[in-house]
Amino acid sequence: MSMSAAQINATPVLLRHDDDGIVTLTLNRPKQYNALSADLLTALQSALDDIAQDETIRVVIIAANGKAFCAGHDLKEMRSSEERAVHQSLFDKCGRMMVSINRLPQPVIARINGMATAAGCQLVASCDLAVAAEDARFAVSGINVGLFCSTPAVPLSRNLLQKQAMQMLLTGDFISAQQALQFGLVNEVVETADLEDATRALAVKIAAKSSHSIKLGKDMFYRQLPMDLEDAYAYASERMACNMDSHDAREGIDSFIQKRKPEWKDK
Repeated sequence: MSMSAAQINATPVLLRHDDDGIVTLTLNRPKQYNALSADLLTALQSALDDIAQDETIRVVIIAANGKAFCAGHDLKEMRSSEERAVHQSLFDKCGRMMVSINRLPQPVIARINGMATAAGCQLVASCDLAVAAEDARFAVSGINVGLFCSTPAVPLSRNLLQKQAMQMLLTGDFISAQQALQFGLVNEVVETADLEDATRALAVKIAAKSSHSIKLGKDMFYRQLPMDLEDAYAYASERMACNMDSHDAREGIDSFIQKRKPEWKDK
């Protein structure tokens, strides 16, 4: 089936920029406050799948065009169907994408400009790190329209203390960037004009490390979270011994002893 002129000329819902091992994925539905339409979820999933297979990529930044980071699911799109199976498919699709961020070998940094609500807040919580502009705001506001934010609650409850998460989920109220910092939802709050540079600086710092060690470490970090203490230590010890057998760990330790810069081979 041939594509229409409108389809050919359509603005992409997701932009990708590669620069020296750092990939920036930019949500590009500014007029819709970067709501996560089915097309945008598909584009994000495809990009993450490609990045997972590319060992030259060291860090991923998720950013957004316009005044908002992400307003969550596209409510108009959701209400276009009354079928439960359609809604189930959409939420499953979103969940898979969020899990893909967690499973991605590379660290993922959210760069938050403006508001992040509902599944947009879920996206922030799903990223490994987050840098927010001082005027960014966060909410899981589904309860305000009669829809408890159950899927956003999954990563939110893994980032915040339970009572903080429940207050956000039960009230739908916004919290400020500073509150998000205090709650543990973001790592850093910067002036809006400095957001891009501050996020880039964090990405560059991480990109300078051994990507092999970071891959092992990120996977270990999330796998040990649900374990009890003894199992977590046993697993972490095994992972650390495996890491110690790598070229980069030996090179890193030797370079420290010899007071020189390490030469990573990412293996």
